[in-house]
Amino acid sequence: MEHIVIIGNGISGITAARHIRKNADHKITVISGESDYFFSRTALMYVYMGHMKWNHLQPYEDWFWKKNRIELVKAWVTRLDFEKKKLRFSVGEPMSYDKLVIATGSVYNKFGWEGEDLKGVQGLVSKQDLIELEENTAHTKKAVIVGGGLIGIELAEMLRTRKIEVTFLVREKAFWSNVLPFPDAEMISEHISSHVVDLRHNTELDKILADENGRVRAVTTKDGEEIECQLVGLCAGVRPNIDFLKNSKLETDRGVLVNEYLETNIPDVYSIGDCAQQRNAIGLRKPVEAVWYTGRIMGETLAQTLVGKRTAYEPGNWFNSAKFFDIEYQTYGWVWPEPKKGEEHFHWRHKKEFKAISISYEAESRRFLGINTFGIRMRQEVFDRWLDENRSVDHVMMNLSLANFDPEFYDTHEDEILSNFKNNLQKV
Repeated sequence: MEHIVIIGNGISGITAARHIRKNADHKITVISGESDYFFSRTALMYVYMGHMKWNHLQPYEDWFWKKNRIELVKAWVTRLDFEKKKLRFSVGEPMSYDKLVIATGSVYNKFGWEGEDLKGVQGLVSKQDLIELEENTAHTKKAVIVGGGLIGIELAEMLRTRKIEVTFLVREKAFWSNVLPFPDAEMISEHISSHVVDLRHNTELDKILADENGRVRAVTTKDGEEIECQLVGLCAGVRPNIDFLKNSKLETDRGVLVNEYLETNIPDVYSIGDCAQQRNAIGLRKPVEAVWYTGRIMGETLAQTLVGKRTAYEPGNWFNSAKFFDIEYQTYGWVWPEPKKGEEHFHWRHKKEFKAISISYEAESRRFLGINTFGIRMRQEVFDRWLDENRSVDHVMMNLSLANFDPEFYDTHEDEILSNFKNNLQKV
């Protein structure tokens, strides 16, 4: 019986463990120093906001693991001995493995800012980060968030529920405009500001200043402004959590380098999830993708290989979802901030509400390339099919109602969107 050891109990590692167990009788051990049990990381914010309790984040009952013979070990791995196939921990005896899966996820970025290690300066990725946030905000009146990404906007929403004043430093001219087309980014900026957040565009952090106790008291921007605060949220992206692999024989770049089968350069060692980096990028995707659903697909795919059915990782069409305060966001296919050569964008925005869509398509062939939706829920399976079928943008616009996922009594906007699209074509 092979012993498969998985480092990391996030969505990637646990999905791999579950699917291995479905198909084989191997011994499975999952190791994590973060938590006793797998939890829904995307719901961490709701614990802080009081909407959920810690135990609500666990999708499986405690008995699930024993019943499915998945051994859970709470420990931090400090070193890997690939020649002897052993893991060494911060405390305790080493552990042997036959096959090893590295699924250690992400940590928040630091960029060498002066003062970034002061008390009251932190990111928000792990359970430990949330515990630290509770401690750091017990007496916080003012906070500064650095970095205009998804974690930053989550932290802003969390802090505002406790009436903490938030100054949000974003170096772009509109929120997430390095990802979203400008009309979309501009609308999100308006929405953030409407929640009494002091959103500063074109603004970068320079230094974090300490008080006499070694705690943050203020930040300075590159424009020379000093902003008082008792908390600094470092939310300028994440990076693969692979520091413990430095100086090992495992080949790494930003993440652990893997081929299309999620195999590393060392036999019987694999990597999945946020910490994995594709040697050859898949289509237009980034080599490292810190996305929940791709981590799940990697876990399912690798499980097939580990039970004897070697399977290549195929993530399919790009899609993702998030929430900007009250605005639900979905994206299917590719909608770049600026249309690439031969592409065009169509934008529609509701006159009164924070609702919008942006559609990308090829100008000559009119092939549909992707869509962003804001405040209007759409069905992933419908857009996935249209992308696979290379449908035209005209087909998509005429049948947009088929993709609508909003409940029966919600307002619908397809007729107005189609009318605007036709008018836009006539102007062209």
